[in-house]
Amino acid sequence: MAGGLPILPSRRALLCGLTALAALPATAAVAGAAGWRMPEVIAVPAGPFIAGSDRAEREAAYLLDEAAYGHSRTREGRWYEGERARGPVTLPAFTIARGLVTNRFYAAFVADSGHPAPDVDPETWAGYGLIHPYERTRRHAWRGRRPPPGREDHPVVLVSHGDAEAFAAWLSAETGRRWRLPSALEWEKAARGDDGRRFPWGDDWDPARLNSHDQGPFDTLPAGSFPAGASPYGLLDAAGQVFEWTASPQGEGRFLVKGGSWDDSGCGVCRPAAQHGRPRDLKHILIGFRLIVD
Repeated sequence: MAGGLPILPSRRALLCGLTALAALPATAAVAGAAGWRMPEVIAVPAGPFIAGSDRAEREAAYLLDEAAYGHSRTREGRWYEGERARGPVTLPAFTIARGLVTNRFYAAFVADSGHPAPDVDPETWAGYGLIHPYERTRRHAWRGRRPPPGREDHPVVLVSHGDAEAFAAWLSAETGRRWRLPSALEWEKAARGDDGRRFPWGDDWDPARLNSHDQGPFDTLPAGSFPAGASPYGLLDAAGQVFEWTASPQGEGRFLVKGGSWDDSGCGVCRPAAQHGRPRDLKHILIGFRLIVD
C-alpha cells in the first residue's frame, strides 16, 4: 500500500494471474500479485427455467413498494408491466462471474489499457435528469486513475455500457477466452435458478439478504457482503447493491439493466424478473456489471 492506495500489479503479474484463471475449474478464483481478486465463476447448466412474472408476482411487487415508500408511484407508472410473461425458457449452459466487477479489478484494466477512469462531469450528470445530486457522485468518482480510497472492493460504478464492453474485450485479450456481458435471460436464470422464485433466495422478501435502502447504508458495500442472498447457483449481489448492464438491447441506444440497487426500498425492482432500459452512454452511481466467459 502507498498512501492508503493499492499498488497495482505489473502487466506481467496480471497476465499470469488471468491466464491461470482461464485454466481453472468453474468454481475457482485467483488472487493477483497486489491483492486484487478476480470474481469466482460458476457454471449454470443447460436446460429450462421459469422466466418473467405473472400478475400475482407483479401485484406483490407493487405492494412491497407501497409499504416501503408510502405511495403508489411504481404502480401508477406501471413499472413492472413490461416484464416478460412468466413461462419456461430453455438456455444452453454458460459460466458467469459469481460477483460483480470491483473497483480493484477495474483498476487493473484502467492501468493496463489507458481507458478513462470512472467519473462524470457536472454538465453531463445534469443532462441525465436523475434525482441524485451531483455531489453524491463524488464518493464514487475516481481520484485520477485510482479508485476512491476504501472502496477498492466495492462494485465499480459510473461506467457506461461501452465501458463494460471495453473491459470485457481487454479481459478477453488477456486470457485468450471470450468474456462478455450476459443477456438479460442468462442473467435472470443465474439470479433466480430454474424454479421461478421471486428473489434469488426464495419467494419471501427479506431485506436482511441484500444491500437496499431498507436496511443498508444508502451506498455501495464491498461486493459479496450478503452471502445469505445468494441464488441457487451461488450468484451474489443479484438483488440490490447495483443494477447490472446486460447485452440485451431495449430500443435504439438503450440496454436492459437488472437487479435493483442500494437506492431502492421495497424492493419490487430487485426481483430477477424486473428490468428496464437505460441509455448505453449513461454513467450512473447505481449501475455496475459482471461478465460471462465462453
